[in-house]
Amino acid sequence: MSHNSTTVSATMAATGTRWWRDAVIYQVYVRSFADSDGDGIGDLAGIRSRLPYLAELGVDALWVTPFYTSPMADFGYDVADYRDVDPIFGSLDDARTLVRDVHEHGLRIIVDVVPNHSSDMHAWFQEALEAAPGGPERARYVFRDGRGPDGAEPPNDWESVFGGPAWTRVPDGQWYLHLFAPEQPDLNWENPEIHREFEDVLRFWLDLGVDGFRIDVAHGMVKAPGLPDLGYADQISMLGRAVLPYFDQDGVHDIHRGWRRLLDSYEGERIGVAEAWAPTQERLADYVRPDELHQAFNFHYLTADWNARDKRSVIEESLRTVERVGAPTTWVLSNHDVKRHVTRYGDGEVGVRRARAAALLMLALPGSAYVYQGEELGLAEVLDLPEEYLQDPQRGRDPESGRDGCRVPIPWSGDAPPFGFGPGSSWLPMPERWRDLTVERQAADPESMLALYRAALRIRREHPALGDGTLRWLPAPDGALVFERVFERGTATDEDGTGGRRLVCAVNLGKDTVRVPAYGRPLLASAPIRPDGDRLVLPPDTAVWCEALSGQ
Repeated sequence: MSHNSTTVSATMAATGTRWWRDAVIYQVYVRSFADSDGDGIGDLAGIRSRLPYLAELGVDALWVTPFYTSPMADFGYDVADYRDVDPIFGSLDDARTLVRDVHEHGLRIIVDVVPNHSSDMHAWFQEALEAAPGGPERARYVFRDGRGPDGAEPPNDWESVFGGPAWTRVPDGQWYLHLFAPEQPDLNWENPEIHREFEDVLRFWLDLGVDGFRIDVAHGMVKAPGLPDLGYADQISMLGRAVLPYFDQDGVHDIHRGWRRLLDSYEGERIGVAEAWAPTQERLADYVRPDELHQAFNFHYLTADWNARDKRSVIEESLRTVERVGAPTTWVLSNHDVKRHVTRYGDGEVGVRRARAAALLMLALPGSAYVYQGEELGLAEVLDLPEEYLQDPQRGRDPESGRDGCRVPIPWSGDAPPFGFGPGSSWLPMPERWRDLTVERQAADPESMLALYRAALRIRREHPALGDGTLRWLPAPDGALVFERVFERGTATDEDGTGGRRLVCAVNLGKDTVRVPAYGRPLLASAPIRPDGDRLVLPPDTAVWCEALSGQ
């Protein structure tokens, strides 16, 4: 499928509600993608300049992290104005132009919405601070009187995800709730005014032309009734994890149902994507019931260890749980909140080899896939950033949990930092060793990670067995996974009537070389393989795609 506006329109008409079921969506962390003006921070004009790269890469859509007006206490996830663009990223006109240009390149665009909390610099919160306790201004947030003598103790024992109490006291003695940083006060979703405000915010961006929203902390807006204490033991067992006992309340689903109705009222199949850290796959599937959101990030897959048992278990559980609600699952290896998977999978040569195999595994699975910027270049976590650059508020919980290392800008060209990121420096320093990982260098190397992603995405678009659908497990040696994706005979796109085209994915996640049946013609491998009679020899941490007609 070529990427152009005619193709997008035709695809929309032909597939109706299905584009998002198997889309490959590229995450743009706006600060770190491309800088157009030399201030060292990525911006909307920078994204526009690199749209040809994304179209050539072969993705279907991009998800852009927050670019709204913000003091940047959490790098844009503390929003002061939901209907405007922060000057460091550009202007509202730049946003309009970006949406237009994305569509002209045959892509779609999803933007972040941050409904759990605002910035403490938001006009509403400033009004709340100036108002008396009990007034309507404070009813937009979660204000409570304290406990103990003179209300000097927090209203309950909740802890912030970023560390420390989830409450901050204001000068008149009341406390406000912030499940994240103190600069991110939680909004009160029991207040109908909050519902009306966010429906208006969604309409604003939908009218501007965006194709959907990634909903930040989609599991967090509704609080446990009565804000009960959790108890010391419960907090110790959960602290440091994203799934905390006060998240994932049933009431959030009514909010998402309302938003689905709003999305469905617009032409073009606009979608909602939940960032929901749910304790089980069953709970996660609730977010994608037919009347709720279209997708939910599959963090259970992201966190699965690199071994055949764990990968197969999470794949089976993911497919089983979404099947009961008729939704597709999503697959993701990295994002802006976790260490890059090259590092998690072992770092160095081992990490890169596993990341190459992981790309073929992920892109062969049924459903939608997300690619975090730079993973197609094989970037690892930058673990040696100077202390003065480490600004992530999550480090308040644990210095080792900081997310700065996965947010270093990506290298485009040249032999020295900032590697074509922009005309100046970069807001986080880029390592000299990345000179061999630039887009420019890898585009000229047919064996590079970038070449592998481009080839895999091309095959995924063109091969009728890939994308949405089901899989069937095949016998596999110890330490390996083998499954097939089948294009069924007699479907609308079965032009020659033969049907039955299938693609087999084999992945060796073990430490020993294995042999698997050849199954057909190898299409793509993550590392060199060789035939051995009617079998293929797969070294450790290697994946291969083979094609054959059914019955072969």
